[in-house]
Amino acid sequence: MDGDRSLTHGVVSFGPFHLFAAERQLKKGDKPVQLGGRALDTLIALVERAGEVITQRELIARVWPDVTVEEANLRGHIANLRKALGDGREDARYIVTVPGRGYCFVAPITAAALQSSPPRQATVSDWLHRLPPRLTRVIGRDDTIRVLSAQLMMYRFVSIVGAGGVGKTTVAVSVANALLDGFNGAVFFIDLATLTDAKLVPTTVARALGLVVQTKDPLRSLPDFIGDRKILLVLDNCEHVIDSAATLAERVVGETPQTHVMTTSREALQVEGEHVHLLYALDCPPDDVSLTSMQALNYPATQLFMERAVASGHEAALSDSNAPIVTKICRQLDGIPLAIELAAGRAGSLGIRGVGELLDNRFSLVWHGRRTALPRHQTLNAMLDWSYNLLSEYEKAVLGRLSVFVGDFTLEAARFVAADAEMDEATATEAIASLLAKSLISKTKSRESTDYRLLETTRTFSAAKLAECGEANRVARRHAKFFSEFLRHDQLVQSRFGEHDLSGYAAQVGNVRAALRWAFSDDGALTLGVELAAWAAPLFVGLSLLEECIRWCERALAGLDDTAQGTRQEMILQEALALSLMYSGGNSDQVRAAIERGLHLEETFGHVLRKLQLFLSLYSLLMRLADFRGALKVAEQSATFAETTKDPAGLLVADFMLGGAYHYIGDQSAAQFYGERAMARAAELGTPVPNFVGFDHRTYAPVSLTRALWLRGFSDRARSIAKSAIDEAVSGVHAISICVSLAYGSPVFLWSGELRSVENYTARLIEYAGRHSIEPYRAVGLGLKGAVAIARDELETGIDLLRAALEILTTLRLNIFVTEFMGALADGLRKHGQVEEALLTINRAIERATDCGSTFEMAELLRIKAQVLAVMPQHGRDSAINCLTGALAVAKAQSALALELRSTIDLAYFLAEGGRRDQARHDLALIYGRFTEGFDTADLRAARQLMAELA
Repeated sequence: MDGDRSLTHGVVSFGPFHLFAAERQLKKGDKPVQLGGRALDTLIALVERAGEVITQRELIARVWPDVTVEEANLRGHIANLRKALGDGREDARYIVTVPGRGYCFVAPITAAALQSSPPRQATVSDWLHRLPPRLTRVIGRDDTIRVLSAQLMMYRFVSIVGAGGVGKTTVAVSVANALLDGFNGAVFFIDLATLTDAKLVPTTVARALGLVVQTKDPLRSLPDFIGDRKILLVLDNCEHVIDSAATLAERVVGETPQTHVMTTSREALQVEGEHVHLLYALDCPPDDVSLTSMQALNYPATQLFMERAVASGHEAALSDSNAPIVTKICRQLDGIPLAIELAAGRAGSLGIRGVGELLDNRFSLVWHGRRTALPRHQTLNAMLDWSYNLLSEYEKAVLGRLSVFVGDFTLEAARFVAADAEMDEATATEAIASLLAKSLISKTKSRESTDYRLLETTRTFSAAKLAECGEANRVARRHAKFFSEFLRHDQLVQSRFGEHDLSGYAAQVGNVRAALRWAFSDDGALTLGVELAAWAAPLFVGLSLLEECIRWCERALAGLDDTAQGTRQEMILQEALALSLMYSGGNSDQVRAAIERGLHLEETFGHVLRKLQLFLSLYSLLMRLADFRGALKVAEQSATFAETTKDPAGLLVADFMLGGAYHYIGDQSAAQFYGERAMARAAELGTPVPNFVGFDHRTYAPVSLTRALWLRGFSDRARSIAKSAIDEAVSGVHAISICVSLAYGSPVFLWSGELRSVENYTARLIEYAGRHSIEPYRAVGLGLKGAVAIARDELETGIDLLRAALEILTTLRLNIFVTEFMGALADGLRKHGQVEEALLTINRAIERATDCGSTFEMAELLRIKAQVLAVMPQHGRDSAINCLTGALAVAKAQSALALELRSTIDLAYFLAEGGRRDQARHDLALIYGRFTEGFDTADLRAARQLMAELA
């Protein structure tokens, strides 16, 4: 058994147990077996080398990397493993100790692949890079398409390798369309020709698959995002980014069991798992002057030539007299489909004999006798050079200027870039139409528009011609100027981030990148680069290309001259930089400085929606940093601004912000008021519900309101709203909204004692956050999972999870969750007998909460501290009662009836132990009587049971 691969991609079984190493789960039958993280690591290490003796030193190095521990720690985990497995009972033997050597896993094991998950329905994000349509007729490639389809299904990773112009993309598209049903539509076509930076390959593929990129290394997240789904990934035109494409393809194929990858490139990727399919030129007829037209048309090269000749306007069928000429043309062009198409495209105007004469007279020295010595791309270049020289001077100039475009471009963009002082836009348009008719420009149609593009080989050839004539910088400037003006005047820049369907703009990202790279280069124009970066920043944010947005914003801000300081451009750059930095995982001082600078500048321009966005960004940052008082001030400023402008969206967002701030400060009555008013505003017909950078405010209002309602004692209503909010978010496509709803809504079910619901929601949160590389919320998921483990008395697991979560959250400065998880950790440490550390932990949590000006969980933190003090001899029951008295006072001040009940339950136990049973029952009954719902929650059930015992 290949242990490492089996454990990573499948399930290993022994006895009644099933080990899912990738999911870090052990099951006995269908029931999970609870193991601590270190114990599970020990089991995985032993099973990987079943039958071998593993020394204690090896195991310690594996389970505790970079940490020095005693052998007693390992012996403790081995003992826990044996207990969990029932080792030694009923003759079951799993782990044996080999004296003086180590441990050995001795049970027979079997390994199997995991069952594939059911087909996933395609979503909107699946079609950001739509598979090009199947061509009605692909000449000479039917057998190739069938063979490639079989190879791809058998080997999973196939590279189509051949010369430029040989038809690699055409074949790849045909294979992908042929296999579309077999993959339930999950076929993703990514044209890498639009990239000018190899580092962007993982980001481009991630976005094509619908992955919201929030890390600097999206390649790490791709395998987790794909999981065990059956998909086909087609990476077209890899040759100019081959190292990056090779790394990505190898990793995806190696780590995802049902992903199939097909690449096209001029050279093999040369990585593990790749099966190369060499795509040769089309078969040509032999050099035989006696060949008839019927005989010549048996060869695909001749068929292609005649089909394209007829399409160009050549009306006559192939005659016996012209058959040798066509045969010779195809052979001289080496059967390269693109070369044949370009030559045949002139047959309508020159005739077959005229095309043959041009080839013979002008280029015989180039091709004759040298085809076997030169690479095929040199042959294609020669053909392109011939085609180029058939053009008029205007056509040559326009073709060279169009080479500045990367990927698709519009007719408007082409006219702007191609025109100059000597060529007006009308003349440029005529030349473009002529180039289109001659197949030097291709046309792509969608439901909404018609776009154009140069084939990559043509673009490369034309760019060289442009450089030769010394026009490259002038054309690059017009290209950058066009996209700067295009984005500046477009409503996307003027409106809210994330509101629009960005698929139409996604096609222009390659051009925007190329323009920015030129503008900030030594030959570029810094002022133009600053302008373009400002107008392009909302596009990058809207497409979740946050790392790129950070890079260009920082370069633009560094390049601002005195005249650009304090302009609207700087305001947009500061705002986009702040959003990108914050949502990619960091809550740094740089983020706050950028937001505050943007707000300062906005005073000059008075754009309502943009100022609202800046208020919300600052509020979100302060909430994440747990500066709840500061966040409340920003919410109040936002409310004043919205009331002044009478903007419905502003009033709605201000109420969302106020409700959240009051909840975390601890004023649950105010939180309920503003939360309910926000939901009422959102329900009003015609009121716009803002959606900034994937944050749907229909998620914000319910999750903050539901927490306030629970604390106030309305747990039934709270859970109902929370469930609806989570269900609505999960049914959408915005990963951030999903994570927000799960992270902030799940605790309501934890507080209610519905541990199974919390486990389900937490699993979803960890999955979504991991899939989309949203590390802060993945840490929240780990923390919630740890809190559930503590509630189930799975103490070691819970403590490990909470510590891991707190480490990540503290590093990322996502402080809003820290004190709550510190309280859960202190509770777990107390239960585990580590009371000194528990007291230290809870004191730190209370200190942090106090620094925030008190928080909603202050009463709960004091209650947990009372439990810790009660088991410490030097403190005892009196200290605990004093602490609980303080917790009750805080809960009453915050209108948090649910927390009053919790502290009263604990206080009743202490009073009863001191002989004051009647007072304990009386106090508890008073609190219990104030509840009108939620009688099935854990706290109210515990209160009823205690009152019965005290009666």
